[in-house]
Amino acid sequence: MATKAKTKSAWFCQTCGVESAKWVGKCPSCGEWNSFVEEVVVKSSPSQIIGSNGQGKKNKPQKISEISSSEASRFDTKNEELNRVLGGGLVPGSLILIGGEPGIGKSTLALQIALNLKNYTTLYVSGEESAQQIKLRGNRINSDNENCLIVSETSMENIFSHVKNTSPDIIVIDSIQTLATESIEAGPGSVSQIRECTSQLLRFAKESSTPVILIGHITKDGNLAGPKILEHMVDTVLQFEGDQNHMYRILRSTKNRFGSTSEMGIYEMQHNGLREVSNPSELLLSQDDESLSGVTISASIEGMRPFLIETQALVSSAAYGTPQRSSTGFDLRRLNMLLAVLEKRAGFKLSTKDVFLNIAGGIKVNDPAIDLAVILAVLSSSTDISIPKEVCFSGEIGLSGEIRPVSRIDQRISEAEKLGFKQIFIPKHNSKGLDTSKFKIKIHLVSKVGEVFQTLFR
Repeated sequence: MATKAKTKSAWFCQTCGVESAKWVGKCPSCGEWNSFVEEVVVKSSPSQIIGSNGQGKKNKPQKISEISSSEASRFDTKNEELNRVLGGGLVPGSLILIGGEPGIGKSTLALQIALNLKNYTTLYVSGEESAQQIKLRGNRINSDNENCLIVSETSMENIFSHVKNTSPDIIVIDSIQTLATESIEAGPGSVSQIRECTSQLLRFAKESSTPVILIGHITKDGNLAGPKILEHMVDTVLQFEGDQNHMYRILRSTKNRFGSTSEMGIYEMQHNGLREVSNPSELLLSQDDESLSGVTISASIEGMRPFLIETQALVSSAAYGTPQRSSTGFDLRRLNMLLAVLEKRAGFKLSTKDVFLNIAGGIKVNDPAIDLAVILAVLSSSTDISIPKEVCFSGEIGLSGEIRPVSRIDQRISEAEKLGFKQIFIPKHNSKGLDTSKFKIKIHLVSKVGEVFQTLFR
């Protein structure tokens, strides 16, 4: 006689996924109010629980010296930007989560991945769109693949039935919030459904060595929707971001068990899909020949890729009592710190000025080497003196006004020289071990903020 699964009811926080035996007004984990929802949980009986390898067999403990260290070959996605962010391609058996705002291009990116993998059988499962809608998007992308199978499904049991019949090499799920399994008596998108469906997909991926790509929604705060445990279960979390008013999209890795989290991929949204941007420096710099005040160029690095970005600043007299501080694409707290350094260490009075800062192209920059370009853009706008367009900067600013060294300075100089810049200002401490004779660009070594001012604004 089959043992019936035990049923119980529990309360889950819809924000962080913490479980409680009773309703709680304020979540003790994340602090959200009125976020607990009652859900029916079905616990499988011991006879239904399979072993860690899916066959009911127990794994045998091994010495670390006996474990094979041979790395399995990765799946080439035929997308250089995605390969770079993933660390070289799709790892067999990996579970990848792609998150982003609605309409940013997550489904387009996932469909392009599926259609580009012509040498592998790909199963694209959509819980949000019909097969006809996906076909229309495929026609817009102008790509076809006989090995790409499309199915519109939300039931986990039916999905695994399709997987058994087609034996795909790669699976794409769009999106994890739309799936539901019969073993959980809760609606799609609930904490328990997301957790159980992800757990089943993770178990399948590890047992069959099949890469699974999940698309996830994000909340209004910019976090991935669903319980926080979802991010811990997957192997890689990719954040697809960008302003819908701009054409550029950034793919960042916030978690990667098989590669670096500092890499970044850049795409350009076009009418026929996402185009890879192999040289972002040329696109992120304005093509205007006229030199304008408040504009500087910085040599930055994201991951292993150097590129030049344009920093724009506007300084004006405060119309109201309290001056405004606004930043787009740059940390506002760091901007306030740099303005304080300018006032304390360099003697520039900006406490009564409105300061607006913008990173051109709608991208976000975390590289501290952009500090020098930021303060020079602010001073250029404040004095209304333009900086020559053939000059670029790279340096981190300390609280005492010193210019601190930055990493991989030779790659930054090479990128500036390649794009036709004539001069570059770098920290003096970066000169150790740097062979300046191999560069044709003029290199200024500076150690204090005041030295840069005297050279440019004298």
